[in-house]
Amino acid sequence: MLLCNMCIVKQAGLTNRHKIGYSFDAMQATHRGIVGEIEQRRGMFALAFVAFFVVSYAFLFAVGATPDPAGTTAGTGDTSAAAPQDAAYTVPAQPTTPEQPTRIVAKSINLDVSVANPASTDIDALDQTLLTGAARYPTSALLGVDGTVLLFGHSSYLPIVHNQAYKTFDGIQNLKTGDIISVYSAAHEYQYQVTSVRIADATQDVIDLSQSGRHLTLVTCDSFASKQHRFVVTADLAATFGAN
Repeated sequence: MLLCNMCIVKQAGLTNRHKIGYSFDAMQATHRGIVGEIEQRRGMFALAFVAFFVVSYAFLFAVGATPDPAGTTAGTGDTSAAAPQDAAYTVPAQPTTPEQPTRIVAKSINLDVSVANPASTDIDALDQTLLTGAARYPTSALLGVDGTVLLFGHSSYLPIVHNQAYKTFDGIQNLKTGDIISVYSAAHEYQYQVTSVRIADATQDVIDLSQSGRHLTLVTCDSFASKQHRFVVTADLAATFGAN
């Protein structure tokens, strides 16, 4: 009986070995069919993938599940916490009262001298003041208020001078439009931007001391002991800072 059954199985071609082989061939055929389908419809599958990604991202964004952008503070979108701070920056300070100038600096011409504030307009008294550096003309404006601050000083191009105050304003004629001149008080730095540099006739030209706006004027003779021509530099106030 057993022998007959084996014969029937063999005659039907359904031995275990044939069953396994048939199943493996069917799986390969099925696998080749899926891969072939993908290769034939590559564009459609790519489009479907992109659509799925976009829909998924939109859903996550709507529920707040997407990661925060780099550099933002979580939950606020504020980037200020991650922004680098400039330690050298000084918040501009606005003076509330007039101030006397004590120092003038123009880095572009290596100028850095003290400024005196004489009370008298007497010529002899002013000459004595100029032996110590620059001076503010007594009737000109003070810093921190409207008007024109007039500073003047000696200049000399002699190779040797015993008193360096005679070279106080050497080179101001080399300033250029746009250069910055800093005038300091005890508490603030006033930055002026040069607007003009010219030669004036000492016997004819009048120095304008405008009371509208805030301005700076520098005056010096064009050569040692000369009283015919003057170098005149004008500048407008650009910024005010707390003195360091």
